[in-house]
Amino acid sequence: MPDALSKEKFDLLRILGADVRPVPVVPVTDPAHYNQQAKEFAEKTENAVWTNQFENLANRRAHFETTGPEIWRQTDGKLDAFTCATGTGGTLAGITQYLKDASAGRVKMILADPPGSALYSLKTTGVLERTGAGSITEGIGQGRVTGNLDEDFDLIDDAVHVSDAETIEMVYRLLDEEGIFVGASSALDFVAAVKVARMLGPGHTVAIILCDGAYRYQSRLFSRTWLETKGILSADPDHLHKYITLP
Repeated sequence: MPDALSKEKFDLLRILGADVRPVPVVPVTDPAHYNQQAKEFAEKTENAVWTNQFENLANRRAHFETTGPEIWRQTDGKLDAFTCATGTGGTLAGITQYLKDASAGRVKMILADPPGSALYSLKTTGVLERTGAGSITEGIGQGRVTGNLDEDFDLIDDAVHVSDAETIEMVYRLLDEEGIFVGASSALDFVAAVKVARMLGPGHTVAIILCDGAYRYQSRLFSRTWLETKGILSADPDHLHKYITLP
């Protein structure tokens, strides 16, 4: 796992008995990258399986066969847009493929992208170029088009960029106003949904996936020191600072 991920993720895996090996955050082409390390470790270990989640098309197919149909059923086909961020690209690609087929192309598919990712630039300008230096989110944003996303990237209609300040404010707003305890990735998707809804106007239905809980990042998201270090403490209105309970 990249050594920059939250402590809670490492702790959970170790509690479950996993042998967790932190590696530096480096480009995917670097042999030290976690994906390259996982492949090498699997090749050297008897009975090991490398899932290759970024390029394994079973990832995309699972969302085409299950998640997409579930969204279509739950909205009775009265869906105007879907938006989410990408990591492996499997979720967005599989759902895009299904919803485009089910709606005869009517449903708008919108990529939500954090700072440091290059997909927003690719979709809006045609140039694969990172927007910003990095993000507080974990596991989303890409500097490349993965195997899972490649075939369906042209089916995506548009992209929205979501800043860290918008994301962290939504983490706190969802907790305060809705009682929903989500992590930064889910909050980013929610911000994107609001932006898409405003683009479409009143009377439209926009779907997202709330893909993580704040418990995986609580030592960061609710820490005054961490928020200050990231320069986003001021992003939360004063009345939401009551949730900053950690030093």
